[in-house]
Amino acid sequence: MQPEVRNFSIIAHIDHGKSTLADRILELTGAITERERQDQLLDKMDLERERGITIKAQAVRLGYKSKDGKDYLFNLIDTPGHVDFNYEVSRALAACDGAILVVDAAQGVEAQTLANVYLAVDNDLSILPVLNKIDLPSAEPDRVKAEIEDVVGIPAADAVEVSAKSGLNVDDLLERIVNELPPPDGDRSAPLRALIFDSWFDAYRGVVILVRVVDGVIRPKDKIEMVHSRKSFEVQEVGCFGPHPTRLNKLEAGDVGFVIANIKEVSDAKVGDTIGLAGESAEALPGFKDVKPVVFAGIFPVDTVEYEQLKEALGKLALNDAALDFEPETSQALGFGFRCGFLGLLHMEIIQERLEREFNLDLITTAPTVVYRVVTKDGESHRVDNPSLLPDRTEIDSIFEPQIHASIHTPEEHVGAIISLCESRRGVQRNLNYLTKGRVVVEYQLPLAEVVFDFFDKLKTMTKGYASLDYDMAEESPSKLVKVDVLVNGDPVDALSIIVHADHAQSRGRILCEKMRKIIPRQQYKVAIQAAIGGKIIARETISALRKDVTAKCYGGDITRKKKLLEKQKKGKRRMRQIGKVDIPQDAFLAVLQVD
Repeated sequence: MQPEVRNFSIIAHIDHGKSTLADRILELTGAITERERQDQLLDKMDLERERGITIKAQAVRLGYKSKDGKDYLFNLIDTPGHVDFNYEVSRALAACDGAILVVDAAQGVEAQTLANVYLAVDNDLSILPVLNKIDLPSAEPDRVKAEIEDVVGIPAADAVEVSAKSGLNVDDLLERIVNELPPPDGDRSAPLRALIFDSWFDAYRGVVILVRVVDGVIRPKDKIEMVHSRKSFEVQEVGCFGPHPTRLNKLEAGDVGFVIANIKEVSDAKVGDTIGLAGESAEALPGFKDVKPVVFAGIFPVDTVEYEQLKEALGKLALNDAALDFEPETSQALGFGFRCGFLGLLHMEIIQERLEREFNLDLITTAPTVVYRVVTKDGESHRVDNPSLLPDRTEIDSIFEPQIHASIHTPEEHVGAIISLCESRRGVQRNLNYLTKGRVVVEYQLPLAEVVFDFFDKLKTMTKGYASLDYDMAEESPSKLVKVDVLVNGDPVDALSIIVHADHAQSRGRILCEKMRKIIPRQQYKVAIQAAIGGKIIARETISALRKDVTAKCYGGDITRKKKLLEKQKKGKRRMRQIGKVDIPQDAFLAVLQVD
């Protein structure tokens, strides 16, 4: 008799115990032995373990015998929690029939708890609420249950109370999964339709794709076709992770597993695409979209000799991350490098850290920028992701900048500080809602450019870590923006250019010049650091010259002797300045990030 299947995901805000609960479920179902036991088993990267976050989705098949003796197959799909990977989360949830909503019994409902619940509701999933960290002295289960009911809108009076760390009541949760989450529906005899919810590159077997089979059956030797990319491949192997790879004879309607089909590039198997059998013209499953980067930055090797290594390293990372976009870029200040596109700031940090760790590279990363839409006076529309590519001011008719709709969950004592922060970042308040006593949701429309620098760090600092942020992209809007150039000794340094609102340009330019003065080392001659909008200088700082006391050898005598020596020194310094080159240290490029 076929065991019944349950496909489910665990959704939670960052640090509410999602990966720890997944570890306990793996242990209780006997998927791993005591010898294999380790924390965050489904998080394969060192970076995931160190930061306590999930970056790549994982799917694991588990066997479970319920208390009434029936056999079940669980497909646990572990999803990333961060807003940068929102699309991946939505596709992973589309592969499920139910979701376990984990809420910290001390912290309560937070921003991404809500965001992920809405994704689950959009995908028509049954939601099973779970209170984690119930053994903490600060746990308040009754308050958090009421919060789930008021804020999320799902009944939580009988929510399972567990401690994922100690394993308390996790066995009860497994029984609730069996009884309350629905089995998959799907027709085994219908034409094949399978949803791709993740893919990565394996050096020996090509691209491995994780799929949920919605209808039909997929077997080795089948000829398959990607509905959106229209590319065809022959299936070599199908299987599942349990959590180790296991080869199977077939995957049928309701199953979750991997497919290997001699695919050479991850971009041929896009997340959200539908697989059908070649020649059957399968109907596409809803929800597919091309993921577009929203944050751009230049990545340059400190030593130009490492350019080829950087190119190779980015190529290898792009094999595993279809959302990473890069193209060659040349900077007068930094030499040859690449302009890279990312899903958000966390995505950018992860890529930079992986390049430095896994490929042993020393890198300089320029300040991140967003994509502006520039309409010139001749009616042409241009996408600008690099300040140095902005057309001349005289040619620009209008500039549109991307906006976000941000919702910030916070204890009520920090509301004033959050409103001040959002107002200082050109935010427009949309809503302020008291969820429960002491918990508030503040909603603002903000320019994305004002959020990509240090908004999140400032938010966490001023709320002692208690506020949580979630955002969606909103409509772009016209804005009065200008490009501020930094000139060192009259030469513009393209990598230090920033695009800012005209009202903030002078203060930003002044702070940037002050920072450069402290960072750039003194030379044998005066160094002028200027901030300019077009030909107009808006701020200036001067680094004084290192001077040798050339008059020290003059003991007394006529003053003209001293003047003659000083004049000779002045001429030498002027000549030196004409041929001198100012080396700008890496800290200077990072200083742009801290201009507030």
